[in-house]
Amino acid sequence: MDDLRNKYIEAIAGADDEAALESLRVEALGKKGEISLKMRELGKMSPEERQTAGPALNALKDEINSALSAKKEALADAALDARLRGEWLDVTLPGWGRRMGSIHPISQVTEEVTAIFADLGFSVAEGPQIDTDWYNFDALNIPGHHPARAEMDTFYMHREDGDNRPPHVLRTHTSPVQIRHMEKHGAPCRIIAPGRVYRADYDQTHTPMFHQVEGLAIDRDISMANLKWVLEEFFAAFFEVDGIKTRFRASHFPFTEPSAEVDIQCTWEDGQLKIGQGDGWMEVLGSGMVHPKVLSAAGVDPAEWQGFAFGMGIDRIAMLKYGIPDLRAFFDSDLRWLRHYGFASLDVPTLHGGLSR
Repeated sequence: MDDLRNKYIEAIAGADDEAALESLRVEALGKKGEISLKMRELGKMSPEERQTAGPALNALKDEINSALSAKKEALADAALDARLRGEWLDVTLPGWGRRMGSIHPISQVTEEVTAIFADLGFSVAEGPQIDTDWYNFDALNIPGHHPARAEMDTFYMHREDGDNRPPHVLRTHTSPVQIRHMEKHGAPCRIIAPGRVYRADYDQTHTPMFHQVEGLAIDRDISMANLKWVLEEFFAAFFEVDGIKTRFRASHFPFTEPSAEVDIQCTWEDGQLKIGQGDGWMEVLGSGMVHPKVLSAAGVDPAEWQGFAFGMGIDRIAMLKYGIPDLRAFFDSDLRWLRHYGFASLDVPTLHGGLSR
């Protein structure tokens, strides 16, 4: 038995390939193999001989099988190593292919903002881009003499003589979505309203059409402290900088009371803006507690409910985060600009996977 064991263990160890290994398996354990033939001889033995030879043969069979499996794995590993050495490639080299298309920074930043506020429990609400002046102004406590309602600032839709319908405008902000949402769903609610808005202005930092996102949270015990926490969480996630300081400055908006402009900490170093550092400040959005008249216009009882609202320009925060110097370039349809500032089509922003490239 020992001679049989040594014969096959040495032969298996010296096998050069899987074909030789298979030949040894058949020679030892095949139907007519040496060990298989000895297993058949057990029936001719006396019970005493069988008690000794049977376990020994089974142990030998198991040992040969183990040796065959181990050698087969070793040969496979050696073949893989040889293949890897032969097919070596420097994966740090740039790819040859050219990406197909680019995601516009506005679309990317809108998705980033949505992902952050979704994590904070906000859902997305949408509304029409052409709305009545009641939703755009009156319901938001903006009086008839307010400068924002002048035709030099707002795009009014053409009306035929004798048309008694209420005036329609290209919405100047996404705040009308807040009114429509509260009318339909009531309180409590927690929403953001991203979308296109229109104003009669055009220069390096203003365009007739741009993008805003407004937020609204209504409940029974919401305060300015909740607003401050939400905005600080958003800034830290969006700019991917922990501990960004904020500064609230008293202001006036017809639809909030009290109202506040919000600044974030920043500094300029060698002509480069750095968010979350230094002792400088930059205004980024307006906010405040929702005015009771706005709640009443939306059918929500201001004696029972209160909340905060805020609004910011998506285009502007995109410029701040990605270093885009001119707002007008967003709408120039320049493919060179889009390839430089755009995002890969599969670069979907998530908080766990990273917002930006």
